[in-house]
Formats: sequence, C-alpha cells, structure tokens
Amino acid sequence: MELYNYFRSSASYRVRIALALKGLDYEYKPVHLARNEQFTESYAAVSAARLVPILRDGEHNLTQSLAIIEYLAEKFPQARLWPEDRARRAHARSISAEMHSGFMALRNECGMNLHRPVRAVELSADARANVARIEEIWIECRERRATSGPFLFGAFGAADAMFAPVVHRFRTYAIPVAPQAAAYMETMMALPAFAEWTRAGLAETLVIEKFETV
Repeated sequence: MELYNYFRSSASYRVRIALALKGLDYEYKPVHLARNEQFTESYAAVSAARLVPILRDGEHNLTQSLAIIEYLAEKFPQARLWPEDRARRAHARSISAEMHSGFMALRNECGMNLHRPVRAVELSADARANVARIEEIWIECRERRATSGPFLFGAFGAADAMFAPVVHRFRTYAIPVAPQAAAYMETMMALPAFAEWTRAGLAETLVIEKFETV
C-alpha cells in the first residue's frame, strides 16, 4: 500500500498513525500542497480530486480518512481498529464521524501547525464550544473504559486515530483542558508513532511564515 499525504494535513495524520500503530506496512509518499504538487500531472493520475490523504492499494485509490480507516479495518481485521463489542463499535464510529465532519470553528482558528511556537490564542465562542464537546467525548469514553486500557475504548483504535490531530492542536495553541482530558493527551503523545510523526513534521524544511507565527 502507498499513502500519499502532507505533513500539515490532519486527515493524513489520522491514517498514518493508524497504519503505524497497528503495524500495517505501507510506503509513504509526501505531497507538498504548499508547493502545489497536487496539481502535477503525475498526481492527477493518483487523485483526480487532487486530495490528501490517498491510500493506494493495487487498483484502489481511496480518499477521506474515515473511509480509509474503514477499508483498513475490513482488510486487516486482526488489527482490531474498531471495538469487537457491537455497542462499543457503534459508539466509536459515531464519535469518529462527528470528528470527521465537525468542529469547524476549532479547525479554522487552530490550524495544524507543528512549527508554530506553543502559545494561546483567543478562541471564538464556537471554538470554545468545540473544545468543550471534545473534552466531553474523551472524558465519557475514558470513564466507561477506565479498566480496559488508556485509550478511548481501551486499546488504541480508529477513534483515537481520528482524534490524534486534536491532541496536537490543543498542545500547540495551549488550550486548557480538564485533568482527565489532559491525561488522555499525555497517553497519546507518549506513543512512539505520535513522536515519530511529530519529528517528521518538524524536519520539513518548507516553512510558511504566515502560518508559523499566527
């Protein structure tokens, strides 16, 4: 499998950390959106929509992080990306879909930005509501699964992958969270795959001034 992604893309990161933490082999193919590499003829052959991430598996070119994770879950059931219990699996899919399609104020005001110095920004009421809802999700999941493991549904899974970029956003923009949410963030940041992706992003030489200093 080949994963085409961009280090600034939170959607790309969801797929990359899911692949890494479940031990699924793939080849990393960087696509630098800031250099307009998505508009090259060679990339058009991979993605007619010129999107990232793209998971290429044989003749299949898959887009959208949640759909890619669903594909991986079906192709590699041994990876256990979703909980085995039906009710837990439905809950995990529900919050993953909410993350995939929601929280636009937070996304717009706190862009994915590893090079940015850590400091707070003034958030709008909508963004603060997004933060509160994410905290609620994390705390509820952890309270239900406290005895089965440190992640949202015990073991690391698809739901954790979907929320992984938010951990970086909360850290980068110094967003205060409740102790239970902070403990979950620490668990995520302690993952070797999380640290590896962070190092890879920081190693990128392309720095865009208007994004790095806001």
